[in-house]
Amino acid sequence: MSKEKTIATINPTNGKILNRYKYITDKVLQDAITKCHKAFMIWREVSPENRAKVIKAIGKELMKSKEELSQLMTDEMGKTLEHSRQEIDLCAAICNYTAKIGPKELKTEERDMLNGNKGRVSYAPIGVVYGIQPWNYPSYQVVRYSIASLMGGNGVLLKHASNVTGSGKLLEQIYQRTDIPDGLFTILIINHDQSDSVITNKLVRGVTLTGSPEAGKKIGQKATAALKKSVLELGSNDAYLVFEDADIDLAVKASVTGRIYNNGETCIAAKRFIVVEKVYDEFREKFVKAMSKVKTGNPNIKSTQLGPIAREDLRDELHEQVLASVKKGAKIACGGKIPNGEGFFYPATVLENVKPGQPAYEDEFFGPVASLIKAKNNKDAMRIANDSRYGLGGGIFSKNEAAAFEIAEKYFDTGMVFINSFGLADPAMPFGGVKESGYGREHGGFGLKEFVNVKSVMKR
Repeated sequence: MSKEKTIATINPTNGKILNRYKYITDKVLQDAITKCHKAFMIWREVSPENRAKVIKAIGKELMKSKEELSQLMTDEMGKTLEHSRQEIDLCAAICNYTAKIGPKELKTEERDMLNGNKGRVSYAPIGVVYGIQPWNYPSYQVVRYSIASLMGGNGVLLKHASNVTGSGKLLEQIYQRTDIPDGLFTILIINHDQSDSVITNKLVRGVTLTGSPEAGKKIGQKATAALKKSVLELGSNDAYLVFEDADIDLAVKASVTGRIYNNGETCIAAKRFIVVEKVYDEFREKFVKAMSKVKTGNPNIKSTQLGPIAREDLRDELHEQVLASVKKGAKIACGGKIPNGEGFFYPATVLENVKPGQPAYEDEFFGPVASLIKAKNNKDAMRIANDSRYGLGGGIFSKNEAAAFEIAEKYFDTGMVFINSFGLADPAMPFGGVKESGYGREHGGFGLKEFVNVKSVMKR
């Protein structure tokens, strides 16, 4: 592979090149993996309590670099500066929460065996964990898997999305400002073929991916073929249900936020809005009016609610999904047109008359396009919500919260459900999905045990 091949990062607000980065050679790649493994051999001997201190220090360093990292994320992928800052706050919270619960979660347990003897269950680190991460949350996606892996005593390698390479490199510098062994957290600027070689490398013991279902299938197959443990967090088309007894104004406000947050480029964004017939007209009128007023523009300006789509090809793909849905019977209630001028902007858009067979019903729209679907009643709304190959998140709007919780727990076929709100990740709650949204869990203590050896030690 040529040493001169480079990655160009592009500012989606104006389409101009920000920076160029060279791919590393195969030799540099192998050396990085070896170095990470050697660092792991040191790190595994560090007690969970002392690992927690380092992880807490990473959180402090993230906050020290908050403005620099926030600005870089906004420049590289277009989210509003306010949302970038919120992302760093979440990253620091993950560090603090993990440092707090980690030692207890990883503590060796004693168990009474059936033969009357005592047995122990320990949580031993497995080695180097390889993460392949997307661009939509340049810091959070990395922190989410790396902090749990480090707390577990593992080494961490990162292949970040090419368009946020700068953010990945800055994160590496931030981690290195703490007392972690040199090379324990390493970003790899590599191509897809090199990435495949990392998965099969004998020193790599676990693989985690956040990305599309198509990418998940490929990476999952490669990891399985190499007998490596994997965790996959994939896409979704999350349904938010508006029941007959919903507070419509609350539902509208939360639904708009849920569809445009992070420029609509969020795996657990609110995407399908399934509204029962009884309140459909009221919700539709207020929702379309609110979405029509969303202010699109420069993400560095405080009043901007919606920045540009991260890449031009992604903006074009989103628009093609809208047009394909319209061709199959959907109607544009607002938005739906690519604006003139520089940058990769797309307006807040609502599609109605959404039916099975349309991309707006079947697929994930990674951008500020909402699918409005009418249901006969609450039961029918739940049926439509589950009529999806995805199963990451979703929501229910209802004044009867006790009933909403029960319905969510029993019938919503997703890994996460929000009641009367739109929510993102919470460090204390498990994060992950089912069906084509992937498998495995992160956060809430669950992520700490995805890449450890749950070991039985016993005496017969």
